Amino acid sequence: MKSLFLAALLSLSVWAQPSYLTPLPQYKDRAPALTQVTKVRFVTTQGNIVMELYPQAAPNAVARFTELVQKGFYDFTPVFRVVPNFVAQFGINWRGSFPEYQNNNFKDDPSYFALGPGTLAFAKAGPDTNSTQVFINYQDNSRLVQQGNFTAFGKVIEGLDIALSFPAVGDASMGLDQDQLWGKGDVYLKKLPKQPAYILFGEVLP
Repeated sequence: MKSLFLAALLSLSVWAQPSYLTPLPQYKDRAPALTQVTKVRFVTTQGNIVMELYPQAAPNAVARFTELVQKGFYDFTPVFRVVPNFVAQFGINWRGSFPEYQNNNFKDDPSYFALGPGTLAFAKAGPDTNSTQVFINYQDNSRLVQQGNFTAFGKVIEGLDIALSFPAVGDASMGLDQDQLWGKGDVYLKKLPKQPAYILFGEVLP
């Protein structure tokens, strides 16, 4: 009976663990331990999504993302790029309320962890050009680590099915026209034949 009870406790402890990131094979024994977790919730037009952020995996990325969420940067912004079996991308706020983030990039974090399904990473155009745009991986996109040093900093732990249901709009690979989105914003969005999903509200959970 004692052995059965112990086995049951061990089983419960496994299920109770947070949904941590998976180290890349080359960093299996060197990746930092993820003992700190911050949770963020997005309320979207498709439903709610809860994400875990891991500051020990990517301190710069977690600090910036948390700051953006707390300031309301992502509120009422579209998921402007959805590529099935690849990514969903968001993080353009054209309304002029956050001038401090124009040309305000932050340095890359080391990339120790796989970009598996549900993981979060900042989009960028080259080294140290992370800013406000983030993508959710729909599949294992770990090849992007080698191609551009994209860094996993969090993971969707609730509502991945919601993220997978975001409608694909605009160009099949690039999504909505970012120049039009930046320049015309709501005027451009209202004329679209198909509306994207929107992040209505984001909050850091206690």
